[in-house]
Amino acid sequence: MLKQKNYLALGAVVIVVVLLLSLPTRTTDRIKLAVGSWFLPLFGLASAGQQLPVDLADSALTRHELLKQVDNLRRENQQLRSQAVQSAAIARENDQLRALFNWQRQSPWKLKLANVVMRDPANWWRTVQIDLGSRDGLRENLPVITAAGLVGRVSSVSLTRSQIVLIGDPNCRVSATVENAARDMGVVLASGPLDTSLVQLTYLASSANLKPGQSVVTSGLGGVFPKGIPIGQIVYANSVEYGLYTEAQVKLNANLGSLEQVWVLFK
Repeated sequence: MLKQKNYLALGAVVIVVVLLLSLPTRTTDRIKLAVGSWFLPLFGLASAGQQLPVDLADSALTRHELLKQVDNLRRENQQLRSQAVQSAAIARENDQLRALFNWQRQSPWKLKLANVVMRDPANWWRTVQIDLGSRDGLRENLPVITAAGLVGRVSSVSLTRSQIVLIGDPNCRVSATVENAARDMGVVLASGPLDTSLVQLTYLASSANLKPGQSVVTSGLGGVFPKGIPIGQIVYANSVEYGLYTEAQVKLNANLGSLEQVWVLFK
């Protein structure tokens, strides 16, 4: 019985093969395509299953390579931070130069730009050194300013360097005028060492009508500082020596503690 079934199956296969061989070529190709489409998903799944371990092996990195990439990223981050700091410094310098050049356009004086290269280590806010000297035409007692206002005067000159004594130093007295109705005049002297942004304006008339916020400028007297250079603003005033004269505290316009570049004024 079993042999008879096998013979029948074999005969059926032979008949199918004979029929396929007898069919036209175009029809045979269509049948092959249809049969192949039935098994294609299975072939694709098997192929993907074989390719997946290969892809995972290609994409996997060793611990050493991962640490190397992390180190490279850390270095790039540090480099970008350094560039950001440099960009901020350049922006501040550009702002300072823009303000200084604007001052130069507004003023009728001949100015020369200088860099502050050193401060007095004993009393750093009273004197500084700049990178201009006698070869650049500098001489003693030339006024020194910033875009904000008066800084001081040239006190000594070498070939390539000059020392600047700052306003507020006992060796830098300035004749000044208060910009009020009376045009009160006095002399700027040194103030205490606690606040370098303040100077003392003294020898004002006893009748001087001073108010906080009034501007103080150079008077032009004394032959060193031209008239009209801004110095600062009145903070408060009081009578001294039993009312013989008036003194005032003046807040300087220029920040003497952070000088980087200054203008030397040629009269």
